[in-house]
Amino acid sequence: MPDAQPAASAQEQEPELRLGTAADDSARDAYVRAHPKATFFHLAGWRDVVEREMGHEPADLLAFREGRLVGVLPLMRAPGPITRRSLISMPYAVYGGPIGDSRLVEQRLIEAAKDAAERGRAGRLELRCTEDPGLDLAPSELYATFVRELPRKPEDVLASMPKKARAEARKAREKHGLVLTEGRWYLDDFVRMFHENKRKLGSPGLPHSFFWSLCKRFGDDVRIHVVHRGRQPVSAVMSFLFRGDVLAYYSGAVDGADRECSASNFMYMALQEWAVREGHTRFDFGRSRRDSGAFTFKEHQGFTPTPLPYRFHFVRDRALPALTPSNPRTKILRDSWARLPRPIARRLSEELCRYLP
Repeated sequence: MPDAQPAASAQEQEPELRLGTAADDSARDAYVRAHPKATFFHLAGWRDVVEREMGHEPADLLAFREGRLVGVLPLMRAPGPITRRSLISMPYAVYGGPIGDSRLVEQRLIEAAKDAAERGRAGRLELRCTEDPGLDLAPSELYATFVRELPRKPEDVLASMPKKARAEARKAREKHGLVLTEGRWYLDDFVRMFHENKRKLGSPGLPHSFFWSLCKRFGDDVRIHVVHRGRQPVSAVMSFLFRGDVLAYYSGAVDGADRECSASNFMYMALQEWAVREGHTRFDFGRSRRDSGAFTFKEHQGFTPTPLPYRFHFVRDRALPALTPSNPRTKILRDSWARLPRPIARRLSEELCRYLP
């Protein structure tokens, strides 16, 4: 496979497209791990966990030439009680979209996905692309991602942070005695803090079994880190490892931990130090909405936002569901959720989360 995608030419052979099956997974993952635009979420394991835990239906599309795999579009059918069932690449992921040997292959995969959405009378086709696919699709500028190269030495992480963030991280370590530890045995601590954060934000969380399935499916490519203040766990993060990248994806903290001891500030600094020691080369801080506190926090940590060119094809839907926290119409729902007792919020989350991919 080439290192860069050539532009489509008049002589380029049209690819043969078909639905992917489990029998294709080995070749598909080998292709994904070699492709410069692929992400952790293009791997078959992500589809497997979402299918098992959320009940979404696989609809992967593969492209071939003379029996050789030349393109992958990870795709799933996501149900919804409010909106119609939609095709998404990929549910519960911040990245997706097609990868191929050329722009022509990627565009043919998208065209096939549009046809599938039309035939199935889906609500929409949603492509969480990292690059503009160059087709007439509805754009979204709501999200940005934050990725940067890691320094060569762990001590350079702190030195590379902006002055205020650097001072907070240093104080967290020296004054409050925060330490970062890693281990899968912290899964319960992580899930508890993750759910507490989601409840405070007025949003359903994800079931414990989802996180356990990720750990089981991906093995050492999923890592859990917990920040302790003395014996108390105060914040936690689940990260995914992919080709030298550390993607800090799910996180949580106990109430007041950021205000009292800068737990999150310290956690992401220490996680980058860990990544350097382990030989990783890039740190991916993940996706944030442009109008969110998380977006501002990541900028204050010294990360530069890169817009995510998500693209949509609407079939029965007329627009995206406006369920984001920035929508004032959902404020009453978010405020009500935040007041729910913890056990009730956890129980309801397990049912509702499948409709919020």
